[in-house]
This record gives sequence, C-alpha cells and structure tokens, in this order.
Amino acid sequence: MINIVDFSLEHIEKAQELAHVNYNEERVFVPELPVVEMLPNLAAFADNGLGAAAFDNGEMVGFLCCYKPWDNAFKSTARGTFSPIHAHGAVKENRAMIYKRLYEAAAKKWVEAKISSHAIALYAHDNEAIDALFSYGFGLRCIDAIRPMEAIEAKPCEVIDYRKLPKIDSAEITILRSFMWEHMGKSPCFMYYPPSDFDNWLANADKRNSQIFIACDSNQPVAFMEIAETGETFATKADDMLNICGAFCFPEFRGKGIYQNLLNYAISALKSEGYARLGVDFESINPTAMGFWSKYFTPYTKSVVRRIDENALGMD
Repeated sequence: MINIVDFSLEHIEKAQELAHVNYNEERVFVPELPVVEMLPNLAAFADNGLGAAAFDNGEMVGFLCCYKPWDNAFKSTARGTFSPIHAHGAVKENRAMIYKRLYEAAAKKWVEAKISSHAIALYAHDNEAIDALFSYGFGLRCIDAIRPMEAIEAKPCEVIDYRKLPKIDSAEITILRSFMWEHMGKSPCFMYYPPSDFDNWLANADKRNSQIFIACDSNQPVAFMEIAETGETFATKADDMLNICGAFCFPEFRGKGIYQNLLNYAISALKSEGYARLGVDFESINPTAMGFWSKYFTPYTKSVVRRIDENALGMD
C-alpha cells in the first residue's frame, strides 16, 4: 500500500537516487544527453514544505517537489510554481499511479498556498508520468531538446550571407527581436508582453554572455540565433554543451533553407571551439518553433501546466 508523507531532508539521498535513475532512463532514448554524475541538491525543496514523498513497505517509490511560489506566473495574475526534472521521480512499477497520488498530495499544499498555476517538467519519453498528469488536467507547454554539434542536411543558399556578430553590434538585430516578441503574443501562443517589458529586456540583452549569429540578405539581417552557455535544465550545464536562447526569421524568408544554413553556420563555428552538443528550449504552443526544432533536435523534456480555478483557492 502506498503511503504519502511530507518531503523532508531525510528523504533527499533516496530521492536523488530516484531522480538520477530516471535521468539515465531518458538517456537510453536520447543518447545525446551528457553523462551527469551528480544532480542538483534538493535541500531547498525540503525546506519549503511543498513536496511529497511516496513509500511502499518502507521504501521510497517516488517524490514530487517544487520551487517556492512566485506571483504573475507566465505574466498572468496567477501565483505559480514549477517542478524541474530533478525535483521529482518514481520507480517504474505503478509509476502512473504513484505520480497521481503524489500530485494529489502536493497540489493540496500548493492550492493552500494560493498557487493556481502548476508546472512540471517531465522526461519526454516517460509516457506513464505524462499520461498520469494529462489525465489530471495538465497540458503541454514547453520542450527542451538536444542534438549533437553536427551539421544538418540543408540545400545551399548562396545569396544569403551568414556571420557571427561582434558583441558591440548586437543592436543590429533589435528589429528581429521585436518581431519575435510580437510573434509570441499572437495566436496560438498568446504570450503577450507589454512594450515596457521588451524595452527592459532589450536594455539588458548586451549584458548576457551569449553569441549571436545572423543571416543577411543584401547586408540586412533577416534571421538571428542567440546561443548561451546554459539552458533550462541541469543537463545544459555540461561543459561541452551550448544552448539556443533566442531565434527568429522574417516570415517572407522562411521555407527557403535560410535558417537551416544559419544553424549549420553556427554549428560549424561552435564545433571548432570544442563544443559537442547543442540544446534548445521552445514552446509547444508556438507552431513555427515546434515544427522547426522538433525536426532537427530530439526532445528530452516536456513541461506540462495546469491552471487551477481560482475559486478553489478560498476553500478551507
């Protein structure tokens, strides 16, 4: 019989073992993922009191924790939280049922803490966990994916010039960045941010330690790709891995192989620097991104979200 208890410091060692086993399960499906010897520490998740652990005959069979909540999740009016891939895990046997029981217990705490936006990152090939949470009202929103630092098949696009921008020239792509933000605010993404947010973000763009690659038509940038040292998961911290953190191509230049060649140009440059893996994270609600990145990268996480009816937050 499964017994659910509050997640505490004494559970950390076994929980990290479970999370590590689950990560290595995903590596069977996605061998491009780096070997990781030590996952991030779980002490903060024990301290916030929002987690749950599952036991069967005295043995831990699963756990589910989350970050401390924050206001305006996804720029909404909701208070939200997120459980990254290292903050939960379960044994294979009865995994779907274990995740359901864990979420029932954890979600009770989350709602009592006035958290109405629940997000959990799952491994892309863990169908049991995905199906369990889908049946509890979650939907897909974000994906992390990876590929080896090797060129993709792409027809030459000789009329386009590809280059890496010097840091001081990153203002060249301001118009591309603004169109990217505008695109994300439209249907079906509806990730709208007011102009003031864009201005604040742009003011800090040059401070990021990132590399920017562009495609130019008649010396005018028509597409860009920004690449940073780390991404959204612990796996992206591998020394031989970089991660795409921004990308856009003007609609009239899509479907011509321009972005495929831009990707190859960046891969060639980064491989020469000794990097072996390239990651990207994108929204599944963005069909343009979903269609492109899923074609050339292998997903290894699927983040699911659920918005609780705020009327439930006032319940005793």
